[in-house]
Amino acid sequence: MILVVGSQKGGCGKSTTAVNICAVLSGEGRDVVLVDADRQSTAARWITDRSTNGKSLSTVHCVQKFENIRDTLIDLDKRYEFVVADTAGRDSRELRTGMTAADILLVPFRPSQPDLDTLKSLQEVITQARDLNPGLVVYGLLTMAPTNPMVHEADEARLYLQDYPVVKPLETIVRDRKVYRDAISLGLGVVEMNSNPKAVQETQSLVKEILNGKA
Repeated sequence: MILVVGSQKGGCGKSTTAVNICAVLSGEGRDVVLVDADRQSTAARWITDRSTNGKSLSTVHCVQKFENIRDTLIDLDKRYEFVVADTAGRDSRELRTGMTAADILLVPFRPSQPDLDTLKSLQEVITQARDLNPGLVVYGLLTMAPTNPMVHEADEARLYLQDYPVVKPLETIVRDRKVYRDAISLGLGVVEMNSNPKAVQETQSLVKEILNGKA
Protein backbone atom coordinates (compact mmCIF):
# COMPACT_ATOMS: atom_id res chain seq x y z
CA MET A 1 0.00 0.00 0.00
CA ILE A 2 1.27 3.47 -0.92
CA LEU A 3 0.31 6.29 1.44
CA VAL A 4 1.37 9.81 0.50
CA VAL A 5 1.25 12.48 3.19
CA GLY A 6 1.09 15.89 1.56
CA SER A 7 -0.27 19.40 1.71
CA GLN A 8 0.08 22.69 -0.10
CA LYS A 9 0.83 24.45 3.19
CA GLY A 10 3.78 23.96 5.51
CA GLY A 11 3.63 23.83 9.29
CA CYS A 12 0.66 21.46 9.47
CA GLY A 13 2.49 18.56 11.11
CA LYS A 14 2.97 16.65 7.87
CA SER A 15 6.31 15.01 8.71
CA THR A 16 5.20 14.37 12.29
CA THR A 17 2.13 12.58 10.95
CA ALA A 18 4.16 10.49 8.51
CA VAL A 19 6.73 9.27 11.05
CA ASN A 20 4.10 8.47 13.66
CA ILE A 21 2.18 6.37 11.15
CA CYS A 22 5.42 4.49 10.45
CA ALA A 23 6.04 3.97 14.17
CA VAL A 24 2.57 2.49 14.68
CA LEU A 25 2.81 0.18 11.66
CA SER A 26 6.34 -1.04 12.40
CA GLY A 27 5.40 -1.58 16.04
CA GLU A 28 2.67 -3.91 14.81
CA GLY A 29 5.27 -5.93 12.94
CA ARG A 30 4.46 -4.49 9.52
CA ASP A 31 7.18 -4.08 6.88
CA VAL A 32 7.42 -0.31 6.35
CA VAL A 33 9.54 2.03 4.26
CA LEU A 34 9.47 5.79 4.74
CA VAL A 35 10.15 7.87 1.62
CA ASP A 36 11.46 11.32 2.48
CA ALA A 37 10.49 13.45 -0.52
CA ASP A 38 10.81 16.78 1.29
CA ARG A 39 14.15 18.58 0.94
CA GLN A 40 13.90 19.76 4.55
CA SER A 41 14.69 16.11 5.39
CA THR A 42 12.76 16.03 8.66
CA ALA A 43 11.75 12.40 8.13
CA ALA A 44 15.29 11.31 7.22
CA ARG A 45 16.68 13.00 10.34
CA TRP A 46 14.05 11.16 12.39
CA ILE A 47 15.36 7.90 10.99
CA THR A 48 18.95 8.89 11.87
CA ASP A 49 17.93 9.84 15.41
CA ARG A 50 16.03 6.57 15.66
CA SER A 51 19.08 4.53 14.69
CA THR A 52 21.22 6.24 17.35
CA ASN A 53 18.56 6.35 20.07
CA GLY A 54 20.02 3.39 21.95
CA LYS A 55 16.67 1.74 22.47
CA SER A 56 15.51 -1.48 20.88
CA LEU A 57 13.06 -0.09 18.34
CA SER A 58 11.05 -1.58 15.51
CA THR A 59 12.61 -1.15 12.08
CA VAL A 60 11.52 1.57 9.68
CA HIS A 61 13.42 1.59 6.39
CA CYS A 62 14.01 4.91 4.66
CA VAL A 63 14.96 6.29 1.27
CA GLN A 64 15.15 9.86 0.01
CA LYS A 65 13.83 10.75 -3.43
CA PHE A 66 13.01 14.12 -4.98
CA GLU A 67 11.32 15.45 -8.13
CA ASN A 68 9.38 12.62 -9.84
CA ILE A 69 8.77 9.98 -7.16
CA ARG A 70 6.12 7.95 -9.01
CA ASP A 71 8.35 5.11 -10.22
CA THR A 72 10.16 4.91 -6.88
CA LEU A 73 6.88 4.49 -4.99
CA ILE A 74 5.63 1.85 -7.39
CA ASP A 75 8.91 -0.09 -7.15
CA LEU A 76 8.99 0.06 -3.35
CA ASP A 77 5.38 -1.09 -3.20
CA LYS A 78 6.51 -4.40 -4.71
CA ARG A 79 9.00 -4.92 -1.88
CA TYR A 80 7.34 -3.49 1.23
CA GLU A 81 3.96 -3.95 2.83
CA PHE A 82 3.59 -0.21 3.40
CA VAL A 83 5.21 2.73 1.60
CA VAL A 84 4.72 6.04 3.44
CA ALA A 85 5.88 9.14 1.56
CA ASP A 86 6.43 12.53 3.20
CA THR A 87 6.24 15.26 0.55
CA ALA A 88 7.03 18.97 0.76
CA GLY A 89 4.50 21.36 2.27
CA ARG A 90 3.71 23.13 -1.00
CA ASP A 91 2.44 22.41 -4.51
CA SER A 92 5.53 20.38 -5.35
CA ARG A 93 6.45 17.98 -8.12
CA GLU A 94 6.93 15.34 -5.43
CA LEU A 95 3.33 15.78 -4.25
CA ARG A 96 1.86 15.72 -7.76
CA THR A 97 3.81 12.69 -8.98
CA GLY A 98 3.28 10.86 -5.70
CA MET A 99 -0.48 11.25 -6.02
CA THR A 100 -0.45 9.45 -9.38
CA ALA A 101 0.95 6.33 -7.69
CA ALA A 102 -0.71 6.46 -4.26
CA ASP A 103 -3.51 4.33 -2.92
CA ILE A 104 -4.19 6.98 -0.27
CA LEU A 105 -3.41 10.70 -0.05
CA LEU A 106 -3.51 11.98 3.52
CA VAL A 107 -3.83 15.77 3.76
CA PRO A 108 -3.00 17.18 7.21
CA PHE A 109 -4.25 20.70 7.86
CA ARG A 110 -4.61 22.93 10.88
CA PRO A 111 -7.96 24.48 11.80
CA SER A 112 -6.83 27.88 10.51
CA GLN A 113 -7.98 29.98 7.58
CA PRO A 114 -4.60 29.99 5.76
CA ASP A 115 -4.62 26.17 5.77
CA LEU A 116 -8.25 25.96 4.71
CA ASP A 117 -7.65 28.45 1.89
CA THR A 118 -5.40 25.90 0.15
CA LEU A 119 -8.26 23.43 -0.30
CA LYS A 120 -9.62 24.98 -3.49
CA SER A 121 -6.36 24.67 -5.42
CA LEU A 122 -5.60 21.29 -3.85
CA GLN A 123 -8.96 19.97 -5.01
CA GLU A 124 -8.03 20.90 -8.59
CA VAL A 125 -4.69 19.06 -8.29
CA ILE A 126 -6.43 15.97 -6.88
CA THR A 127 -8.93 15.99 -9.74
CA GLN A 128 -6.06 16.07 -12.24
CA ALA A 129 -4.25 13.25 -10.43
CA ARG A 130 -7.36 11.09 -10.56
CA ASP A 131 -7.32 11.31 -14.34
CA LEU A 132 -4.19 9.14 -14.11
CA ASN A 133 -5.01 7.37 -10.85
CA PRO A 134 -8.80 7.02 -10.57
CA GLY A 135 -8.55 4.81 -7.48
CA LEU A 136 -6.87 7.50 -5.36
CA VAL A 137 -8.54 7.87 -1.96
CA VAL A 138 -8.11 11.26 -0.26
CA TYR A 139 -8.48 11.87 3.47
CA GLY A 140 -8.27 15.15 5.36
CA LEU A 141 -6.72 15.09 8.84
CA LEU A 142 -7.15 17.95 11.28
CA THR A 143 -3.87 18.45 13.12
CA MET A 144 -2.54 20.69 15.86
CA ALA A 145 -6.10 21.33 17.04
CA PRO A 146 -6.51 23.07 20.42
CA THR A 147 -6.79 20.75 23.42
CA ASN A 148 -9.13 23.19 25.18
CA PRO A 149 -12.67 21.78 24.76
CA MET A 150 -14.06 25.33 24.88
CA VAL A 151 -12.29 26.22 21.62
CA HIS A 152 -14.33 25.03 18.63
CA GLU A 153 -11.90 25.68 15.76
CA ALA A 154 -11.76 21.99 14.85
CA ASP A 155 -15.56 21.72 14.52
CA GLU A 156 -15.66 24.87 12.40
CA ALA A 157 -12.90 23.54 10.14
CA ARG A 158 -14.74 20.25 9.61
CA LEU A 159 -17.82 22.19 8.50
CA TYR A 160 -15.69 24.20 6.08
CA LEU A 161 -14.33 20.99 4.60
CA GLN A 162 -17.83 19.99 3.50
CA ASP A 163 -17.48 22.44 0.62
CA TYR A 164 -14.68 20.27 -0.79
CA PRO A 165 -16.12 16.75 -1.12
CA VAL A 166 -13.02 15.45 -2.90
CA VAL A 167 -11.31 15.42 0.54
CA LYS A 168 -13.00 13.10 3.02
CA PRO A 169 -12.53 14.30 6.62
CA LEU A 170 -11.36 11.70 9.10
CA GLU A 171 -13.05 11.33 12.47
CA THR A 172 -9.63 11.26 14.14
CA ILE A 173 -8.31 14.66 15.22
CA VAL A 174 -4.68 15.15 16.25
CA ARG A 175 -4.34 17.72 19.02
CA ASP A 176 -1.52 20.14 19.66
CA ARG A 177 0.49 18.17 22.23
CA LYS A 178 4.10 18.71 23.26
CA VAL A 179 4.76 14.96 23.21
CA TYR A 180 4.69 14.97 19.40
CA ARG A 181 7.58 17.44 19.31
CA ASP A 182 9.47 15.56 22.02
CA ALA A 183 9.08 12.21 20.26
CA ILE A 184 10.22 13.34 16.83
CA SER A 185 13.42 14.84 18.26
CA LEU A 186 14.30 11.41 19.69
CA GLY A 187 13.49 9.39 16.60
CA LEU A 188 10.42 7.94 18.28
CA GLY A 189 6.71 7.75 17.66
CA VAL A 190 4.40 8.80 20.47
CA VAL A 191 3.36 5.14 20.77
CA GLU A 192 6.94 4.45 21.87
CA MET A 193 7.09 7.27 24.43
CA ASN A 194 4.47 5.81 26.81
CA SER A 195 4.02 9.25 28.34
CA ASN A 196 0.78 10.52 26.83
CA PRO A 197 -2.09 8.01 26.42
CA LYS A 198 -4.21 10.54 24.53
CA ALA A 199 -1.54 11.02 21.86
CA VAL A 200 -1.07 7.25 21.60
CA GLN A 201 -4.81 6.82 21.10
CA GLU A 202 -4.84 9.53 18.42
CA THR A 203 -2.10 7.94 16.34
CA GLN A 204 -3.47 4.42 16.68
CA SER A 205 -6.94 5.65 15.76
CA LEU A 206 -5.51 7.47 12.74
CA VAL A 207 -3.80 4.37 11.37
CA LYS A 208 -6.86 2.21 11.95
CA GLU A 209 -9.14 4.72 10.24
CA ILE A 210 -7.02 5.36 7.14
CA LEU A 211 -6.44 1.65 6.55
CA ASN A 212 -10.17 1.00 6.94
CA GLY A 213 -9.74 -2.73 6.59
CA LYS A 214 -7.58 -2.51 3.43
CA ALA A 215 -4.46 -4.00 5.02
